[in-house]
Amino acid sequence: MSGIYIHIPFCKQACYYCDFHFSTNLKLKTDLVQAIVKELEMQQYYLGNPSQLKTLYFGGGTPSLLSKEELQQIMEAVEQYYDCSMLEEITLEANPDDLNASKLQDLAEVGINRLSIGIQSFHDPFLKMMHRAHNAQEADTCVKLAQDAGIENISIDLIYGIPADTHQYWEEDLQKAMALKVPHISSYCLTIEEKTVLGNWTKKGRFKPAEDEFSATQFERLLEVMKENGYEHYEISNFAQPGMYSKHNTAYWQQKKYLGIGPAAHSYNGQSRQYNIANNSKYTQQIHQGIIPAEREQLTVKDQVNEYLLTTLRTMWGSDMAYIKNTYQVDIPKQFQAVLKDMEQKGWIRWKGSLLQLTENGKLMADMVSENLFLL
Repeated sequence: MSGIYIHIPFCKQACYYCDFHFSTNLKLKTDLVQAIVKELEMQQYYLGNPSQLKTLYFGGGTPSLLSKEELQQIMEAVEQYYDCSMLEEITLEANPDDLNASKLQDLAEVGINRLSIGIQSFHDPFLKMMHRAHNAQEADTCVKLAQDAGIENISIDLIYGIPADTHQYWEEDLQKAMALKVPHISSYCLTIEEKTVLGNWTKKGRFKPAEDEFSATQFERLLEVMKENGYEHYEISNFAQPGMYSKHNTAYWQQKKYLGIGPAAHSYNGQSRQYNIANNSKYTQQIHQGIIPAEREQLTVKDQVNEYLLTTLRTMWGSDMAYIKNTYQVDIPKQFQAVLKDMEQKGWIRWKGSLLQLTENGKLMADMVSENLFLL
């Protein structure tokens, strides 16, 4: 079974840290929804015949900007062209300022059964600095409204590593998040991307990012609080109460097949990756001309092994060396014996049978660990 990701590339305003593909011009929204419906028809055999779905994920951008009617159009196309008999999880990313009682009722009626809410912080000065559209009160209220509407499967996003004089604000954010009792939390370090407002400010000296040690301390505190409150750290940036993992994102990390619909969306069928054009107007025009505006990259054995290591090492389950050897005829423990011994001595990795897993300290070095094992 597979998943579909649908990219909704519209936002009310640009967050100063975000380098995802989006537009604040909503004029093309109606045309783009029609194009997404058309692409769902055109791509219906990408995942197999029939394409049996387990998960559906509306990401962006800000999918909560879609009206009930627009979401219904997309849902009807999914149900028409794909086998939804085993569809378990339908996630929609939302901003707190979009979620009122009426909107939440609409989402539930359309079939959304999981929300991923971009809270980021409960501290108003930080929200303003990042140019978020909501305030701290809305961040708190929207979760309670969703719970009252019967949507219990909720994930919230939090950002750490926001520069400050002390760690007090991060501690307060964590405690407020715990008080909401949501079953899933995704938490990311504030990363300064070159082509963003914060990237530009940093270059001009107007913004000074937090030191690595400051961010690492907050990450370590995040791990402590999550563990104390019964959350499992099942992926580097993701924490869940037992059994409440994101089924859709877990499939990515376990190298399952998925289809990406919409501008800038990516797809993976096991042997190749496909990348839709990151331009709303060109995407819409080409879809209506019957052309899928995508580039395809055929993956070599080296590519597939490296991707497997990169994604699975981020999870609590780890990378299965026996699977790599049986599937790709590559013996990582033998080929990287000295490197693995060194990383084990440093306390970054551990073995559980044929599974290679990151330790608590190793989670801070996740990218370096996987890169040390990449086939060149």
